[in-house]
Amino acid sequence: MGDNKEYFSFKKLLETIPHREPVDIAWLNTNKVSSSYAARLAKAGYLQRLGTGTYTLKGATLDKDATLAWLSRQVPGMHVAAKTALSWRGVRHNLAFRETLTLWGNKQFKIPEWFHSLFPARYHTTQLFDNKLAPGFGIGPVAGRHPELMVSCTERALLELFSEVGTYESFDEAMQLAESARHLRLDVLDTLMAHLTRIKVIRLATTYADELNLPWKDLAYSHSTRMGGGKRWVSKAGVGTQRLDLKRKA
Repeated sequence: MGDNKEYFSFKKLLETIPHREPVDIAWLNTNKVSSSYAARLAKAGYLQRLGTGTYTLKGATLDKDATLAWLSRQVPGMHVAAKTALSWRGVRHNLAFRETLTLWGNKQFKIPEWFHSLFPARYHTTQLFDNKLAPGFGIGPVAGRHPELMVSCTERALLELFSEVGTYESFDEAMQLAESARHLRLDVLDTLMAHLTRIKVIRLATTYADELNLPWKDLAYSHSTRMGGGKRWVSKAGVGTQRLDLKRKA
């Protein structure tokens, strides 16, 4: 593998490198492994190159949660959101054979191809709330999963789901999930709705709450009235054939 210094570095690398998540050049450099030496280790079959500047031990099996946590360190505010967050919080309807992870964050980011091939995912930067909402409100770890992995709480995840109706989620699927998550924390939901920036989301929330007679329907009505936006919000859904026709409560 080269001179004694490099051999020592390689031995130290084997002792410290995570076995279930990727490592990047910054981590390797911190552990005294240069970019050129990492490339040589990959060529020799000791490391596997995942993408530009990203490696794992050859033959290692990456853990989904640990790899997600690693990915989230690359993007400010990245968290598991919408339908995936609801599922992880115990709110499910149809279980997909192979889940597509829904991730949200605060800046533009392209999920690496190697990550997507292992763990299918999509990433959004939708600005659902105004800047007055406390950073990280309604986001936190889930018991039994990676402690660094941030996940929307049920109330936030439901509003995120509503924002995806007509693009990635169907009207009926979102209604089923709203029914399954009928008992929400009203104080948390009130705070989130007070900072909503998208009329579509509050109109959907009001429609679902009314049709399902959910305990938080009065709260949704009050925020829909506050946000205004005319008497009707209309859009053709891109998922399925459901046409969204969300009337404002008179």
